[in-house]
Amino acid sequence: MSRFSLIFIGSFMLLISILSFFNIIFSYYFDLFLNVNNYAYTFVFSLLIGLFLIFFKNYNFRKIDIYEKVLLVIFGFLFFPLIISIPFYFSISNISFLNCYFEAISGFTSTGFTIFDNIKQLDQSLLIWRSTSQWIGGLYFLFSLLLLIDIFDENLKKSITNYISFNSSEILKQSLKIIIIYSSMTFVIFIVLNLIDIRTLNSLNLSMTIISSGGFLSVNNFDSLFQSDFSKIILSVLILSSYFSLFLIYNLVFFKSKNLNYLSEDLYLAIYLAILIAFTFVLFSYDNDFLNILVSISSSVSNLGISFENVPSNLTFIFLILVIIGGSFFSTSSGLRLIKVLSLIKYSINNLLSHSKPNQVYMNKVSLLKSNTNKSDINKYFLTVLVFIISLFSISILLTISGIDFENSFKLGILTIMNTVNSQMYGLANFDFYNINIVSKISLILFMIIGRIELLTLFILIKKFLFKN
Repeated sequence: MSRFSLIFIGSFMLLISILSFFNIIFSYYFDLFLNVNNYAYTFVFSLLIGLFLIFFKNYNFRKIDIYEKVLLVIFGFLFFPLIISIPFYFSISNISFLNCYFEAISGFTSTGFTIFDNIKQLDQSLLIWRSTSQWIGGLYFLFSLLLLIDIFDENLKKSITNYISFNSSEILKQSLKIIIIYSSMTFVIFIVLNLIDIRTLNSLNLSMTIISSGGFLSVNNFDSLFQSDFSKIILSVLILSSYFSLFLIYNLVFFKSKNLNYLSEDLYLAIYLAILIAFTFVLFSYDNDFLNILVSISSSVSNLGISFENVPSNLTFIFLILVIIGGSFFSTSSGLRLIKVLSLIKYSINNLLSHSKPNQVYMNKVSLLKSNTNKSDINKYFLTVLVFIISLFSISILLTISGIDFENSFKLGILTIMNTVNSQMYGLANFDFYNINIVSKISLILFMIIGRIELLTLFILIKKFLFKN
């Protein structure tokens, strides 16, 4: 393992130790002594391992290659939830380690599936820990995108930096930028929620859930938190923070006319969202539940998944389609990504026209802002869609064989791959994850991770280990 890999893992171990230390302070401040030792164990263990990995002297100084980067990202999604599951395992009696690991994986991948039926029975410090697992998982996902940026298309690179490739100094610069922006946006969301009279504990949990595009809630009845029309509008706007690019506000503040690529994807996202909102307003505003639908739209496009109970059941299919499409590439949302879908649609139309009208000049120009997508990127997009279909078929079959009816298996498969929590708008609000069998739990764990590592990376490993020259 290279020096970079050890420092990468060690840094996140230190971050886990810092967050567990905050939970210790929280527990002492509110006299929640029942589980404080569990966070102390997590703090000491993660701190020692983190310091050891960062300051370990026998480093291999070779340059890290793309295969080690992929393995490093996958290892993180498997290993860090093991540490996060420690407070779950020791805090609650009669909960198996698999269930605790399932909860930790669900939080770290920002999916939001939970084994707990009654959230009110959980210790407040454990509620904070659940939301913390999402927050650090969202940050890890953004870092994994940065780490694997060389395998993605050129337009993504241009939306983040002017550099063609990332050297160590550029990675450090962008990493610091991510941490500052991600933390600042979390704090802003927390303040705004407090300003609309959401209880502080709920605001803290929701701020970490929203920014990470997670799904863990701190209450059983989500409707009780947002009862006024104004609060629902504010919630819809806040949810979109995980829909647009993390760098959107930064790029707007430091906008330069020559760097229009920085805003091109967000422009498409804004147009797409405006069309969706206008369409639903025209068709559904007469029932006086448009604001509930607005929250569901924002939640679906950002892959958050939370919703109110009063949502028309006939819109389930539409919400699932929005989940599949997803939001910005460099955000905590999942999905196939809107820019990829638009590129594939335009590429397909152009190919059809070129066959029906051979004399027509073929142009593969995808962006309104004169940004072109080359053929290799288009091939990657088609491959992403193909892998999604194969993954959805696989997880649906596995869940069906495990005893879950096909309709729920299909819906759950989409939500799992797209790391979106089950809720009322998908018809799965009361799905019982605790009592499903071991095969179903392991399948969901596996595909929650697959959905988070960008499916293209799997083919890189297959090429490495199965097609050696």
